[in-house]
Amino acid sequence: MRSVRLALQAMATRFELLMYGSDPVALRAAGEEALREIALLEKQLSFYDPYSEVSRINRDAADRPVRVSARLFSLLQTARACTESTKGAFDITIGPLMRCWGFVRSTGTWPSDQTLNAARAVTGMSLVRLRGAGRTVEFARPGLTIDLGAIGKGFAIEEATMLLRQCGVASALLHGGTSSIGAIGTPPEEPEGWPVGIADPRDPSRNAATIRLRDEAFSVSATWGKAFRHKGTQFGHVIDPRSGQPVRGAALAAVAHSSATWCDALSTGLLILDPNTARSVSDTQDRVRWLTGYRKADGIAYHSQGIDTN
Repeated sequence: MRSVRLALQAMATRFELLMYGSDPVALRAAGEEALREIALLEKQLSFYDPYSEVSRINRDAADRPVRVSARLFSLLQTARACTESTKGAFDITIGPLMRCWGFVRSTGTWPSDQTLNAARAVTGMSLVRLRGAGRTVEFARPGLTIDLGAIGKGFAIEEATMLLRQCGVASALLHGGTSSIGAIGTPPEEPEGWPVGIADPRDPSRNAATIRLRDEAFSVSATWGKAFRHKGTQFGHVIDPRSGQPVRGAALAAVAHSSATWCDALSTGLLILDPNTARSVSDTQDRVRWLTGYRKADGIAYHSQGIDTN
């Protein structure tokens, strides 16, 4: 059994691919095709590329319906379904709130009430009109934008792993920044699946849990990263689109599911929801395993289904 490793810098992260098989030449060809697909999707989905389809939507959809490709329209429909499934916690229109709180290319700042109210007025999937007959997107208000950063990596991994399967690859692991993963088959001599560690929010050098993936995807969202202090309290970069406020108490949310796209979106949504709502939302999903962690005075309180903590 031979192994082939490939990597790609895209979507502001590093994608790494490990494959096993008997023909390294065929593996490399399949892997290069899969990574090319990720690069193409970056050009289509990028919020920052002025020539991407997403940028065209953000530029024109408040003035007129914008016709988009079938693949992007399908992804937008999935994003809407994820918003509905997470009771509004996952929302691709959260960009104005992220800018309002200073988390776009900065570490954050406390907004004025006027600035926050203005951002909330142009946030919400209910303001995005998707019309299937013409595959068009239209915004109900100027100032609204969509950003697929919380679902795009998962979608790219799902599309890439589908290509790998079509090329006959039977054992592979593809990850984007270690937070979004797609697994095909199992690695050699590991029949239970690919072992993936979930970092402890209190100490990222150790794992809070380990999960085995076999023909499954995985995503983890966490609150570490950009943050600022205001009046003695620390506020992180995870914003609840329903309240417009930074999330308090949540530490991490991890999801394993057959769809990498759903994993990406659902882990984001679960990170925002309280424990009871997160459990009720997770229970509505078929064949999903999940883990959430919430900060307490004496440590982290975990809630899970199908993922055991260490």
